[in-house]
Parts: sequence; structure tokens; C-alpha cells
Amino acid sequence: MTEPNPFELTATLIDIPSVSFEEEAIVDYLHARLKAIPWLETSRVGNNLISRTDMQKDVRLLLGGHPDTVPPNENSIARIEGDTLWGLGAADMKGGIAVMLSLAEFVAEPALDMTYVFYAREEVAAEHNGLKEIELFNPELLQADLALLGEPTSGTVEAGCQGTMRFTLELKGERAHTARPWMGLNAVHRLGEVLQALDSYEERKPVIEGCEYREALQAVRVEGGIAGNVVPDSATLTINHRVAPDRTLEEAADSVRSLLTPLLSSEDVLTLVDSAPPAKPGLSNPLLASMVGRHDLQVQAKLGWTDVAFFDQRDVPAANFGPGDATLAHTREERVTKPAIDSCYLVLRNLLETGL
Repeated sequence: MTEPNPFELTATLIDIPSVSFEEEAIVDYLHARLKAIPWLETSRVGNNLISRTDMQKDVRLLLGGHPDTVPPNENSIARIEGDTLWGLGAADMKGGIAVMLSLAEFVAEPALDMTYVFYAREEVAAEHNGLKEIELFNPELLQADLALLGEPTSGTVEAGCQGTMRFTLELKGERAHTARPWMGLNAVHRLGEVLQALDSYEERKPVIEGCEYREALQAVRVEGGIAGNVVPDSATLTINHRVAPDRTLEEAADSVRSLLTPLLSSEDVLTLVDSAPPAKPGLSNPLLASMVGRHDLQVQAKLGWTDVAFFDQRDVPAANFGPGDATLAHTREERVTKPAIDSCYLVLRNLLETGL
């Protein structure tokens, strides 16, 4: 069997457009290759693909990734310069997808049962995420002893993830003419005290299983104002909160309310708009611990949110591990290197072939 070249495969995948909701072409390409693998049973659920072995092994490993990308930024065509590959999705995450497909095609007799999940619409609102579509079809397809997602981590293991939540705070005032502002109450001015409280927020930095997480509380949007000569009677602030996995979303929401409530009147309205849970590091999982130890991989906390939380909520330990620099994702300069892709491929291939 010819040794795979996931670096060249990444370039091929980049050249297949796959902006979220427009993934059919790349899913067709992946589906054709996966269907040809005799040791895998492949199911297609919409634009999601699930390929599984059924060898009655005691342990099942799930490798997951999303073929979709954000819209292009003059980088829709792959460009290779030496060992560097430039293009949309190179890091997030067609390099990881290429590693998955290469493993699926090359490792015919893995030491553990395998599930490869290529899921749709990760780059848009969570309600559209393909993992939910697969779960509705058959939740058993997503069961495993460990899930590794090929998000760009520069070849480190990013353990768990922080949760995220979004609030809106509507501050009330009273309209007046700006020539006589003392007759009203300026709701925009009232934002000052709230913004100061947010700016003075002391970040929690809990250490969980040796990983230091770092919570954050930030104002991300401000709306207010009626006209150039009117004291505004309403101002709205949007607030984002990042939550470490040692707290529930309920506990985190209560802490935000405790911080802001003393600054609010009875007419002000603080609303939790949406939220996504954090995920535990899962570093005690035997497969993950073995992979980290055998290859002396660096481990750090995932400060952002990823779909590892989807698996953690379903009692499947999960971590992020893939080629590429996450800080380059979604930028015009997005790129990945051949050594980065090859290193991730070899680490995962060793895990599949040894089960350790």
C-alpha cells in the first residue's frame, strides 16, 4: 500500500470550496473515497459522514473534524511554497481532515475500533452543527471511549475547553432635551459604571488536571442613542463570558449577576441570550494519557470553545489535537506546514496501530 501524503491531500481539499452550508462538493469527494475502503462502513447523514470499523474491540476511538470553512479572503486556491501550504482552511481544518482521511485509508487493521466523523457547519451558529444532525439520526454513531478533534493546536494537546455565554444588559433612563439634561437620566452615561466593573473583573485562573484555564468577561457591543439633541432613555450592552470547566454555566451566570446587580435599577434587564458548556480536560483517559506520554506532547488548556464540549456532555472524554496555528485561522494568511501535518499523522497512526 502506497504511503499517504496528507500534506498534498490538504492542498487538494483546499481547492474544493466548502464554505458553511455549501459543503456538498467536498462531502461528495470524501464520501467517494471513504466508500471505497473495505474495512469501513460509511453512512451519510445530510452532509455528514460517519465511517466505522466493527472488529468487536474493547476500545473505540473517534476522530472528528469539519470540512467547512469561513468565506474566502483572497485565499481560496492552495499555494505551496517549500514546506508551507497556504489557503483557506489550511489550518482550520483541512489539514486535520487530510490526516483523518489518510489514516482511514491506510490503517487497515487498527488495534482498536475506529470512528471517523466528518461533520458539517461547524463554522456557524451551534444550532446548525452537523453533530446534532448525526445524533438525531443515530446517537450510537457518536459513542466512543475517547474523541479527538483535529482542530488546529500546533501539534499540542489542548485539553477540554472553556464554555462561553452571552448576555445583554439593557439600562433604562429618561428622555430629555440635551439643553436641559438634568430633567432626564442618560442611559448611555450609566454604561460607565458597568464598563468599569467589567474592566476591573479579576480573572479566575483555575488549574484543572495540571492545565491552567483563564476566564474572561468582556463587553463586546454597545448600542444606544436616540438623536443628536435627545438624552437617551435606553442603552444596551452585550457581554461575553468565558467559563472554565470547574464551574457550571449556572454558577457562572450567577457570578455575573452578582457582579452587575448592585449597579442596576429595578427597571434594568440582564438577559442570558445563549451559552455553550465547558468541557473537562479528560487527561486521565488511558488512550489520551498514553498518546501524550509516548510522544512527550505538550498539553495546555483550551481557552476557546470547541465541539469537545459536545462529547463531554455525553460522557465521552475529548481533546483537541491537530496541525496548524489557530491564530492564523480565518485570516488571509492562513497556512500550515508539512512537518506539522506529518507529525500529527504519525502520532495518531501510532495510536491506531498500537492502541496505546
